[in-house]
Amino acid sequence: MSCPALDEPGFHACCQLLLQQSEQLGDGWSWLELGGGPGEEGSEVGYLKKTVLRSVAVDSNPVQTQEASGSETEQTSILQPEAQDTGEPASLNADDLNDYIKDEDAVCTAVDINSQVLQYEYHILYSCSYSTPVLYFRAFTMEGRSLTLQEVWSSIHPNYRLCLQNSPLTTITQQEHPLLGQPFFMLHPCKTEEFMRPLLQASHDQPRPVNYVLSWLSVVGPVVGLDIPLKYCTLLHPASSLSSAEPD
Repeated sequence: MSCPALDEPGFHACCQLLLQQSEQLGDGWSWLELGGGPGEEGSEVGYLKKTVLRSVAVDSNPVQTQEASGSETEQTSILQPEAQDTGEPASLNADDLNDYIKDEDAVCTAVDINSQVLQYEYHILYSCSYSTPVLYFRAFTMEGRSLTLQEVWSSIHPNYRLCLQNSPLTTITQQEHPLLGQPFFMLHPCKTEEFMRPLLQASHDQPRPVNYVLSWLSVVGPVVGLDIPLKYCTLLHPASSLSSAEPD
């Protein structure tokens, strides 16, 4: 099956649904535009935005760091990233990513670390070239200093980073934001069609409703520290959630 392309009106419709769900959950997404809101006339240029604070623990030695969020604690390693290639990044698919995060016991405990709070800003834009959403992001210290590419790599969970760095090309790149003209990091969309295909095929076979942007974000978001609450799925599939809760 060939993965159906996501056109711009479809992107706006998915964003509008995500915004409605985010408002119900208090998840902090907003729409910034050079026109109207998503799905409104004259709103061809705009993007989703979310800003979060993350507590990241940086080790003075290139071994490990730790990230804490709420009651859960994630731990990451500082490793020298591979040299950035000027070509397109290699694969970023759901199966590869999930394989690397199945075993939480594989993550070691960090010691002698210095914790700092960082502000992450995430933008979701539509790519006309790839007919997919694209995740742009940047990170700052509380003093306003932008993180370098190496520092961004150091904040990524080691299991995700191993998956990305084992690819022939670097998946996270630094590029100019297409709407703001400012330097941002991005997850390249060249393999989006590849990892979205089985998900869309499954939704077609069942059948069940799928928000393309939300499903895509649940795969790429955690790679760069953007967690997607499971309650989004409850809002998207209320009937199935209720039926699964009923006793046999």
